Amino acid sequence: MAEITAALVKDLREKTGAGMMDCKKALNETAGDVEAAIDWLRKKGLAAAAKKSGRVAAEGLIGVASAPQVAAMVEVNAETDFVARNDSFQALVEQVAKVALEVGEDLDAIKAATLPSGRTVADELTHLIATIGENMSLRRARVLRVPSGVVATYVHSALRPGLGKIGVLAAIEAPSESDALELLGRQVGMHVAATRPSALDIDAVDPAALERERAVLIEQARASGKPEAIIEKMVDGRVRKYYEEVVLLEQVWVHDGESRVSAVVKKAGGKLVGFDRFQLGEGIEKEVSDFAAEVAAVSGVGAKPAA
Repeated sequence: MAEITAALVKDLREKTGAGMMDCKKALNETAGDVEAAIDWLRKKGLAAAAKKSGRVAAEGLIGVASAPQVAAMVEVNAETDFVARNDSFQALVEQVAKVALEVGEDLDAIKAATLPSGRTVADELTHLIATIGENMSLRRARVLRVPSGVVATYVHSALRPGLGKIGVLAAIEAPSESDALELLGRQVGMHVAATRPSALDIDAVDPAALERERAVLIEQARASGKPEAIIEKMVDGRVRKYYEEVVLLEQVWVHDGESRVSAVVKKAGGKLVGFDRFQLGEGIEKEVSDFAAEVAAVSGVGAKPAA
């Protein structure tokens, strides 16, 4: 049996694109024979999955799961919306959300967790990639907890309960849990889905983002030609307006169009202490394919004649 060295594992990984641990296991199973190890990986679907790993996966699903005083939200990506409607993929996202509920939001911990199938989350993803034929990935996870009260979940345009393309968690502390508080949390989730706040309160606003906004507002105010003292007051007023746009507690409650979110939650006897909003694929640069151009390139149509 050939010695399973780091160099041998690296060589197999470069040839197949499979994960380091999968390559090591393949070499152990085949007595260090690289060609046999390649076949072993192909039979397991691991090499095929690896070949797809470079493709952009910006579709998929947001999944949520909850229990008393805690809720979890995950994003699992695939390449096409078609896969998001696959029962096996949907079942996996549901399971991953439940795993996050148990182990927390650390992605490595989630991937290492064992599912009812006996596979880890990472292995189940690999298996599904090989089965369905698309790249997939666990992109992110969020878990919120409160000592008492509720962490409500909301999924916009859900494909089925707990699965959709926009998900929100809303953590409300209160002396006890109640149906009314759960309903309020869901309403907060709907509000967040619609308004996309970036901070819970004014103190949580990103200082760099605020400075950029203030710089723009100052230049806009100076264009009016007014004195500096007036400009400062104009900018302060516009910064307050900026807070009303990006700070959840300062926003106008979408459900009545007049109350502040902070006042609505306080009136209900609770305190909004956290939230998060996942929108499927946000921040992922999607590939734009010109199918007609691809066909023309393959067929040679439109190619310039040789000089």
